[in-house]
Amino acid sequence: MDNGGVDGAAAAGRWRFGPNASLASVSASSIRAVLDKIIANIRDDGPRPVLPLGHGDPSAFPCFRTTAVAEDAIVAAVRSADFNSYAPNVGVSPARRAIAEYLSRDLPYKLSTDDIFLTAGCTQAIEIALSVLARPGANILLPRPGFPFYEARAGINGLEVRHFDLLPEKGWEIDLEAVEALADENTVAMVVINPGNPCGNVFTHQHLAEVANTAKRLGIMVIADEVYDHLVFGSNPFVPMGVFGNTVPVLTLGSISKRWVVPGWRLGWIVTSDPNGVFKETKGAVPQILENTKDDFFEKTINLLRKTAGICYDNIKEIDCIACPHKPEGSMFAMVRSIFFRASEFNCTFVPISSPPSTWHHIFSGGCSDG
Repeated sequence: MDNGGVDGAAAAGRWRFGPNASLASVSASSIRAVLDKIIANIRDDGPRPVLPLGHGDPSAFPCFRTTAVAEDAIVAAVRSADFNSYAPNVGVSPARRAIAEYLSRDLPYKLSTDDIFLTAGCTQAIEIALSVLARPGANILLPRPGFPFYEARAGINGLEVRHFDLLPEKGWEIDLEAVEALADENTVAMVVINPGNPCGNVFTHQHLAEVANTAKRLGIMVIADEVYDHLVFGSNPFVPMGVFGNTVPVLTLGSISKRWVVPGWRLGWIVTSDPNGVFKETKGAVPQILENTKDDFFEKTINLLRKTAGICYDNIKEIDCIACPHKPEGSMFAMVRSIFFRASEFNCTFVPISSPPSTWHHIFSGGCSDG
């Protein structure tokens, strides 16, 4: 029986759906795609054990377990039954107020509850930010190397991506001359990831001030991805981009995932750091977690990351086929230069430093112990 040609089209293999080609090309160049290619070429019967350096989730290791304060706060919130109903779209007020107070500690002005919008992790914060900025003909400036999800989300929203380089010889600073050359009247924002993912760098106050002044001259906002805020263990302290909110409007993206080592909890936020009002012109356990976590928990995490980063950096020097141009100072990654491919390319490999120190020793020494 004739179905108006539907069955005939299917039978002939002419299905009317298919993948978005632009998104397929983005996913092919993702971190996961590179790791999968490497893993596919590993011999199962090799002489040494294989340990995954692409893990990127320290919560899998017992030494990085979150603080009991956070766990108890979650249990108390669940048992209270106060948060079982639908929450406001922007998030529950106590959580937003606690985040505003927590982030205001590092700013020269006070954030209000109205400046905070809760999201399902920092990934959703990126999705929302880029969706809001997308309009016909608009473009956004992204760092290279960077976090590939920005490219994927920009593709979904029809935002043109323009890349500025991070300079390894200058500690992965932003090439601000390139930023000025790339921007035009259709540029809506530039993304700054600090502490750096995947480079492990931490920008200085002076460099961030230069970034703010550059964005002001160009008339664009800064999207500050600070999901690794305060996870620093080098000579540069963490400076939030919001410090320069009086110079340029800043949209800060953050999360509880990294500093508290709980990525599976999926709690993030978008913050408008905009004391001059430029933007206006054009969940239940959070308070206890943010207010009651002691500094010794954060210090333990930082010390572990500092130790693993040092072991990683020192042992990379002994491997002929890769080199690390800048010792990591923050976040949970190091960037290495690879010579596995064409010599003319700068090939980047993401090496998480969140494995326990003993694991790094085993990886680079080839040894094995019960420790």
